[in-house]
Amino acid sequence: MAASRLPYPLTLTGDGIILREWRSDDLDDLVSMLDEPEIARWSPMPSPFDVEAGIAYLKRCYQNRVGGRRIQLAITTDGSRPLGEVTLFGVDHGLKEAELGYLVDARERRRGLASSALSLLSAYAQSSLQLGRLLLRIDSRNVGSTAVARHCGYRLTGEPPILQEGPYGSSRLDTWELVERQADSRRDRLRNVAARRYGRRT
Repeated sequence: MAASRLPYPLTLTGDGIILREWRSDDLDDLVSMLDEPEIARWSPMPSPFDVEAGIAYLKRCYQNRVGGRRIQLAITTDGSRPLGEVTLFGVDHGLKEAELGYLVDARERRRGLASSALSLLSAYAQSSLQLGRLLLRIDSRNVGSTAVARHCGYRLTGEPPILQEGPYGSSRLDTWELVERQADSRRDRLRNVAARRYGRRT
């Protein structure tokens, strides 16, 4: 594989989920998932999202994957029905940075799927792809997505918002960057204090 190409095919497993490539037989589930105003509100998806849009989406996904231009994986719990999607794109190998995105079926939210998928792909991007700067672009009004970003260790950069037009109006996308998760480090320190105090080691 050339240094500028992203790996294909790819399956990532961890934290109770399996991220896998999209398949042609996912069409019905994809249309059902993406034909939803909340997704169209915060992303440039066509709305309504019909079968024709779904076929075009899967075709573009396949072309981008075999061309090594992006990673675009279905979120599943067992490798079967897709419950969402997580992506990595806009890779700059010189700067060692890339952008990520995620979405989850409206019926499957509040299960931690987006957080698990984002954490899993972020870890892969850092360890296997050697990317040092991982970014998200999120409208501040998209409270669900900003909560996922914070939970996974992403923080606002303070860069000027990026304007994006979609079927439900414009969005102002703030830039988030993955940083060291201080809360986890603090928890580790507290566990080690308790271990020393009570004779356990971590």
